[in-house]
Order: sequence, then structure tokens, then C-alpha cells
Amino acid sequence: MADRSTPAPKRRARTVDAGGAQTPPLRPGGYDPADYAACVVLSAGEAKVPPLLVMTVLHNEAYKPHHPLLERLWQWWKPGASFGVANMHRATFEQVRRAHGLPGRWQDLRDDPAFAIRVAALHLKDLDRSLPERHARRYTRDELLALGYNAGERNMRAFARGVPPGPMARSYLRRFRGYRSRAAAVLADGGGPRDAVAG
Repeated sequence: MADRSTPAPKRRARTVDAGGAQTPPLRPGGYDPADYAACVVLSAGEAKVPPLLVMTVLHNEAYKPHHPLLERLWQWWKPGASFGVANMHRATFEQVRRAHGLPGRWQDLRDDPAFAIRVAALHLKDLDRSLPERHARRYTRDELLALGYNAGERNMRAFARGVPPGPMARSYLRRFRGYRSRAAAVLADGGGPRDAVAG
């Protein structure tokens, strides 16, 4: 009897940029933070922040389609929108760019995922420097850094003192906690050894 099984469909290859991160697929909605695990490990290592923190932030920021054309259209409708796979606003980007002498422009974040992830990791490093060693016990250091990524450095420092976060920050924190195990699994699978993802 002949084998009637159908061959698996061929996947279209994605191009890889100089930083080792795959470019977003051309179809909207096809973005997956797991595609960038190697880039996360590389950028987190450079910034000396936990890869698990960076990967979990990427999962949290994956709520909208990350595609260069869609981001251009979104900016046309909303000029102050955030760009790139890590959803960074222009003022934050400029602050990180000046602090670390980075080349490139804010608009490059939408077309260069490796650059966007590198800038996000450096921003988390800067937030970590400004976070006091002692903080409210209800949050881990990574949770406070994620809150700082979302709500800004001043709010992060207030949360560290025990000021309760507002509804949007609480929602961000819930999602961050929920994505933590998925991000760890992604890194354990393809981003490097598990002991490199301390949280």
C-alpha cells in the first residue's frame, strides 16, 4: 500500500542580520520573541544583565505586531509611538544612545531587531544602576527593572520604596510574571545554558 502521508510544508527562510537576529517575517502577526534568543543572550552578556530579564521583557512587549511596514504606518497615525521588538520610545532611546555612544537612529529600531534588543538590554543596565540595593520585599530586582522599563526610572524607584503601582503597571507586572517560565524555556532550549539565566 502506498504511503499517503503528505510532506511537511517547507518554511520560508528568514534572513539573518549582522547581530545574529532573524529579521521579522513579512507577514503581519508572525513575530515570536523566541526567534531572537541568541541575540538576547549576546546583548544581555554585553550589558551584564540577566538574559532571562531581557527575554521576559521581549515577551511582554510582543503584544503588537512587530513588522517594519506596520510600524511605519503606526507612526504615521501616532507619531509618538514606540519602535522595535522591544517597544522603545524616542526619548528613552536618545538617553541610552547618548549614555553608551551608540550609532544609529531611533527609527533604526523598527528595521533592526538586533539593535533594538541591544538598546533594550543597555537600558535595563542603566535602570539597574539607579535602583537601590534595598527595596520593597514584594518585588524581585528583575520585577522592579521590568516596571522601570515600562513605567520609567522615577516610578521604578518609587515602587522600590513601597509606593503601589497603578493599574497599568500592575498589569505589566502580572504579564511579566506570567511570561517568566516561557522565557526561561526559550533560553534553555536555544539561547544558552540554563545557569546563564539567573533571575
